Formats: sequence, C-alpha cells, structure tokens
Amino acid sequence: MSILVTGGAGFIGSHLARALLARGERVVAIDNFNDYYDPAIKRANAAQLSTYPAFTLVEGDIRDAATVDALFAAHDIRRVAHLAAMAGVRESMRQPRLYFAVNVDGTLNLLDAAQRHGCENFVLASTSSVYGETKRLPFNEEDAADRPLAAYPASKRAAELLAHTFHHLYGMNITALRFFNVYGPAGRPDMMPMRVMEAILDGTEVPVFNGGDIYRDWTYIDDTVAGVIAALDRPLGYEIINLGVGAPISLREFIETIEALAGRQLHTRSVPTPPTDPPITFCDNSKARRLLGFAPSIPVREGLARTWEWFRAWKISIGQWPE
Repeated sequence: MSILVTGGAGFIGSHLARALLARGERVVAIDNFNDYYDPAIKRANAAQLSTYPAFTLVEGDIRDAATVDALFAAHDIRRVAHLAAMAGVRESMRQPRLYFAVNVDGTLNLLDAAQRHGCENFVLASTSSVYGETKRLPFNEEDAADRPLAAYPASKRAAELLAHTFHHLYGMNITALRFFNVYGPAGRPDMMPMRVMEAILDGTEVPVFNGGDIYRDWTYIDDTVAGVIAALDRPLGYEIINLGVGAPISLREFIETIEALAGRQLHTRSVPTPPTDPPITFCDNSKARRLLGFAPSIPVREGLARTWEWFRAWKISIGQWPE
C-alpha cells in the first residue's frame, strides 16, 4: 500500500514525502516539473527523495485523466495528499484558465480515480486565500468563503466544493486543509521569505505592499507537514480545517526579523497592495487542534532563523555566499 503525494517535488510536497518516508511509508509522488519557478529546484528535491528505496517518482500531469488512473492502478494507493496546484494569487489573474484546469480539472481527475480505486482517505491542500477580505477575525471555517479576490483562491474553493460532492455521493473521506503562508528551508523562490533573503544578499530592491503594513500568519513547514500527516492518519468524513499558527505579524516586522538575522538592511519600495491580496491572514486553528491534535510549535522568529541558516548554508554550498 502506498501514499500518493501530488506535487511531490515541490516545496511542501517534498518535505511531506521525506517525513512520510522517514516513518516507513511507501510514497509515490507525481509532479510535472512545470516552469512556474525554476524546475531545477524541484529536480533537486526529487533527487534527494530518490535515495529512499520506498520512493517512486512519476513524472506526469494531473490534468491527464489516463495518467492519473494508471497511477492508482499500478501502485495500490490507499491515501492521497493532493498538493499539486498552480499557486500564486497575482499570477492567477494573468492565467485564470490554466489555474482552473490544474486546480479544478486536475483535482476532479484525482477524486474520480481515488473513488474508483477504493482510496481510504484523501487530503486536499487548500488555502487561507479563500477567505478573501472577510471581516471575521480570526478566519474561521464557518465563514462562507464565497468572495475570493483572485482566480487562485476561487479555484481552490471550487475544489473544496467538488470534494464535498464526492463525499456526499460516494462516502469518501476527504479533508481540505487551508494552509496559511507556509515557509521554511528550500521554500519557493517566488514567496516573500526567499525573495527577501535573496535581495538582502545581492542588494536588489523589493517592492513592499503598503509600506509593510499588511499582516500574515506565517506557518513553518514542519508544523504544516505535521498537520498534513495527522489528516492522512485520521479519516474524518468531510471536513474543512484551517492549518496555521494563529499569530499574524506585519510584513514590516517580518522583514526586520530577517534583516536582524542577516546583519544588513533590505532596500524596499512601498507600493499599493493589489486588489488580489487581503490586508491580513489570521488563522483560528481550534478545529485543527481538536480534530487533528495540531499543535504548531515553531514561532515565526525561530522559523525565520532556521530558514536563514539553511539559506546561508545553501548559498555557501553553491559558491554564492559573499566573502
């Protein structure tokens, strides 16, 4: 029996696959190595995972229903962590059809194959972005989440609703986890932590929304992975669960923390916050604590310190750390 991790060569997917392999699971990963960011990063993640005998990599696209069905038929998949997606809120407004093709049609292919092949538990990665500019703080799962600000959260909310249909019709166990601003070592280069660290190192300027007066609820990768594994281990029928720390900080404070770690200043330029981005993300994680035993343990300053140490070691290893 195997666990399928879609998007298994990506940031969260590779960390999850490694944690599952370390506890003795058989893991099958599918990834199409798209060029949303440098595919070489995902190739390196996959190469590290391939050192585990219980790891199988399938290079393929979840938009191809035949590929997805063959995956389930060949590998006796009993649990799924569906992390593959087109990510990026602002980019989704430039390519909305692509985002819906991957995040909705691709999810449909996986749900359909999982149902037909007797999958026991299906965990779907969703996003805190589905809450949009809600006035209800902290973000709670009882919120309707029916006013998304961009195509990306709209596609993720659609996937949540589609998952409910499969639960209703076929009794599938499906848990949708709404991730909150996941960061950590080997993070995606398009996300703020890596962008700030790269810019501090090379002296380039970073545009900062509203002068840094926006708030995000950052969740360290190890805490996120622990939450996903807990969801994989607990069939719950159909549930939507927030997965975040519940302690938002301003972007200004976030940047200042990295500056202190680096011992140098970031060059910034204030720009208006785009209409795709809410002023705050703020997780009510009480449901995750109750149903999953979720207990995030890495505060943002510690998480950034760990991330900076990884970043520094990585840059030294590839000869890009200044003397």
